[in-house]
Amino acid sequence: MSKLGNLGARLYRGEVGYDFIAKRKIWYGVSILITITAIVGLAVRGLNMGIDFEGGAVFTTPKTSVSAAKAEEYAEKASGHDAIVQELGTGGLRIQIAGIDTGKSDEISSELSKDLGIDQNKINADLVGPSWGDTIANKAWQGLAIFMVLVVIYLAIAFEWRMAVAALVALIHDITITVGIYALVGFEVTPGTVIGLLTILGYSLYDTVVVFDSLKEQTKGIEKQTRWTYSDIANRSINSTLVRSINTTVVALLPVAGLLFIGGGFLGAGMLNDISLSLFVGLAAGAYSSIFIATPLVADLKEREPKMKALKKRVLAKRAATAAQAETAAAVVGHQADAEPEDAAPAGAGPRTQPSRSRGRTRPSGKRR
Repeated sequence: MSKLGNLGARLYRGEVGYDFIAKRKIWYGVSILITITAIVGLAVRGLNMGIDFEGGAVFTTPKTSVSAAKAEEYAEKASGHDAIVQELGTGGLRIQIAGIDTGKSDEISSELSKDLGIDQNKINADLVGPSWGDTIANKAWQGLAIFMVLVVIYLAIAFEWRMAVAALVALIHDITITVGIYALVGFEVTPGTVIGLLTILGYSLYDTVVVFDSLKEQTKGIEKQTRWTYSDIANRSINSTLVRSINTTVVALLPVAGLLFIGGGFLGAGMLNDISLSLFVGLAAGAYSSIFIATPLVADLKEREPKMKALKKRVLAKRAATAAQAETAAAVVGHQADAEPEDAAPAGAGPRTQPSRSRGRTRPSGKRR
């Protein structure tokens, strides 16, 4: 068995483990700091909404010798807006300009044809109205809200309302961080971004449910024992699924990292950035929240119950009594060891006498005179 597999088996059996629950205030503080940073970035920089949400035009040109950087300069001068230019496999260019009035598309196309040295009739223009973009945005938010409601209902029925609340907090945590990083990085938000967000929410929920299912199984009949508190069992549930969560996250992140860093960064396929960034950040945040946010929050909420408070009191009292007995036994053993002399002779043993070596010399020979 591999070292990681052996570690996973030991974690599952509770032979080793890390106390995540005891340090939950640290994890809460880290999450709050990251979330505030994401919110500030979102408020200051805002999201770079794509053409599908703001409206605009996409111009496709035939093969040309003009570079993408030069074409971007021409497009921004002709439209007065920021432009995104990508080189196509055919040697042509895809020029995307968001936020412009679609009525100016002919004027912009004419300017581009002069600057690029291409016949205007060969430049294809696809127009997207702002009302269509608003409709797409509204549908995306509606889908996200419906997803959240269904998640809460499902978890409340399958587990309990405390787990539903904790999972909802973890999902909001993941969304906020992902959207905030989009604002800080400045990547364009497209329908692919929305797809990526919904995908990572499903993944984050799956990872959380795995831990919750283990917690539900291990807490059956918890009131009948006095060995573990609810937090102890919650911590054991995290440790028992820790290696599985790490393996799943790493395996999921590898292809996404390939899309983001190799496809979008090294090879220059910028269209992959919108979905790959949301997946990469969301998968990492989802794994973090299921371990450091959702389960500790469930433990906090659960131990507010009167039954769990009474259980914790009994467990701590038993542990204190056991510790006191151990200290008393150790003191007695130590006292007995101090009272016994190191070189004490066995009981009933008298003084030992050495035999005289001169016995045979002083004894008469036995010859009579």
